[in-house]
Amino acid sequence: MLRRGRELGVDRRGTFLAVLLGTTIVTTFLLLLTSGHPRVPDRLADFAIVVTSPDAANRADAFAEPVPWSASEAQSLAERLRSVPGVEAVAVDHRFYAQPVLDGRPVTDSTTGHAWLGEGPPGPGEVIVDRSLGVPVGATITLLTAAGPHTWRVSGHTDWRGVYFSRPDAERLGPGVRAIGVSGPASAAAVQTVVGSAGTVSTGDARGVAEPRADARTRWIGMQVLTATTALAGFACVFLIATTSAYAVDQRRREIGLLRAIGATPRQVRSMLQRSALLLGLRAAPVGVLLGALAALFLARFLVGAGLEPRGYAVRWQPWVLAVACAAGPLISLAGTALAARRAARTSPIEALRVARVEPRAMSRGRWISGLTMAAAATGAGIAAAGADDLRDVGTYALFGAMALVAATVLLAPAVVPALIRVLLGPWPGVTAVLARESARTAVRRTSSTAAPVLFTVAFAVFVTGTAQTSTAAWETRRANTIGAETVLVPDGTPGLPDSASASAPLDTTVYVERSPVAVSGAESVAAGTALVSAEAARRYGRSVTLTFADGERETVRVAGTAPSGPLATDLVLSRDTVRRHDPSALAPGAYPVPPGPVPVGARAASPGEIARQADAEDDRLVRLFTMLLLAVSAGAGALAVANTLLMTARRRGPDHRVLWLAGASRGQVLRAVALETTLVVAIGSLLGGGAGLLAIAGSARSLSAQIGAHVPVSVSWPAVAASVACCLVLGLAAALWKPAAARQWRS
Repeated sequence: MLRRGRELGVDRRGTFLAVLLGTTIVTTFLLLLTSGHPRVPDRLADFAIVVTSPDAANRADAFAEPVPWSASEAQSLAERLRSVPGVEAVAVDHRFYAQPVLDGRPVTDSTTGHAWLGEGPPGPGEVIVDRSLGVPVGATITLLTAAGPHTWRVSGHTDWRGVYFSRPDAERLGPGVRAIGVSGPASAAAVQTVVGSAGTVSTGDARGVAEPRADARTRWIGMQVLTATTALAGFACVFLIATTSAYAVDQRRREIGLLRAIGATPRQVRSMLQRSALLLGLRAAPVGVLLGALAALFLARFLVGAGLEPRGYAVRWQPWVLAVACAAGPLISLAGTALAARRAARTSPIEALRVARVEPRAMSRGRWISGLTMAAAATGAGIAAAGADDLRDVGTYALFGAMALVAATVLLAPAVVPALIRVLLGPWPGVTAVLARESARTAVRRTSSTAAPVLFTVAFAVFVTGTAQTSTAAWETRRANTIGAETVLVPDGTPGLPDSASASAPLDTTVYVERSPVAVSGAESVAAGTALVSAEAARRYGRSVTLTFADGERETVRVAGTAPSGPLATDLVLSRDTVRRHDPSALAPGAYPVPPGPVPVGARAASPGEIARQADAEDDRLVRLFTMLLLAVSAGAGALAVANTLLMTARRRGPDHRVLWLAGASRGQVLRAVALETTLVVAIGSLLGGGAGLLAIAGSARSLSAQIGAHVPVSVSWPAVAASVACCLVLGLAAALWKPAAARQWRS
């Protein structure tokens, strides 16, 4: 009885740990996911009301800036706002390119200049800078603007990011206006009446609409990462808790048989098992929520430092998130136990006692139906991914297809496990191999259950790393095919090249055609008042087109011909002088070919191959971080589940090891048999998981092939996969060998 009590304690501890781990993972990523909200810019935080210019007519995830007001329109609106009752002050916000240079290198995380909106503004030729730059008040600082490097005097410090100028200097460097701050107890409705359709009035947290588009893009990328990770974390939580709970019930068949033999009804058995699972879940979930909240604080700082979230991102403590995470563990544990308990409770007393030694058939009708349903869902997701036009849809279908495929493989694994056992251990001679082979073969359900966490870990290691490497290689190929053979002068630590780097390089800017943003290049070869358009854009524009420029001014230009092709080509090409006149902060994406003379600050020469590799270097870096995060969640959770499951199994198999000892087996023979069987389990899970992961990637590769018009081979990070398998094997062997190595019979 004492031994039975210890075995039940191990089963309960195993279920407790599964719920604890699952709840921790879900809490962490659900908190991070729900904490991503637009943040009010620091310079506008003291204004009760923020008025922003009209939104661009495009999808929100394109991150286009709002259509700007011209300087005269902004000034007129500001004068009308000052007449609203309750308005105490109105400040016009100007934003433009200004980047500090320290020790001959541009400061990469500070590229924006603003008009100072507070008290004590700097004078002409003076700036207020972030004190973290380390430039003392009264000293000079070199700033890169679109015209080139210039020296400014530092008149003050702030804790805000960016560089702050006097109003006249700000109007000269960035005449267009996209935000106006209003302070005082004025009502938002009265302000909106004055603004009308000329802009949007925001208060409270809604003022975050004025956040920089770069921050919005970073936050959006972070949300995509966290959405996928949260989905994977939820799947891991369901998978780990449900499989562990069901396995714990299967391990209690002897106890169930005894209860049925003394008169317990199936309903009483089900009630006992479900009540036990629920109580364990209720004990583990609060601890998991606490650990998940602490992990969220750490990961939030990591996400900001890694560039997956903008500066200022922090965990938001929302009670409903904690409640959902706390309820998830017990409910999933209850659901996982309910299915196994229903099957176990239907067993007759004699049969339950008998199957305590010999397992029933591994594949039930319900398991076949569930497994085939998941396989059909995975096939449907793969077909949808292969036919999707949007890469976001491809990623979503591929992830859900991978989840369904893993679930199908786990459910259908017992059907193929016997064949895999024969293939892997059939040729091996010796008593140890026979013991391991027959132990695994006569307990297919147990073997499949212990292999399931390995399958999960390896499948997602293959899928996650394969998806990242396959997509990265595909886009590098596409970029390389669009770049010519000439060397190009490209930005180095700056968002673009100023006029001092190349006075004739084409300038990039954004104009608006009926509020729709259009990327424009300004070239010297184009006459003033005319535009060249690409073949695709020619179908959208007629003989002339009216443009709203970055300074808010409108101008109609005549379409004069077709835009030239090249690595820096755009759909719309205007006169360079026109672009510079309307956008004093316009920068060149590169100089093609490289101009003569020394390479200036903030620029470097690059070959076509380097451009192909580094055109999206930042996005590729974020993809690698995304991959590491997903791999850490899947591999970490899976490896711990492997150790937990095998530890539960080892405690249950003490009598089997004692029988071998009584039959004459030595300690070394028993340990070798256990080690070989554990290695067999890891090998089976790795083979099935690797196959599932490769099938999931195949659909994504076909979709990418259609996107770029070239064959995309499947590429997987096999070292990462091998590390995941090795981690599972090491933890599995440690868990499986610990109990038999410390058994009492070896000391007797």
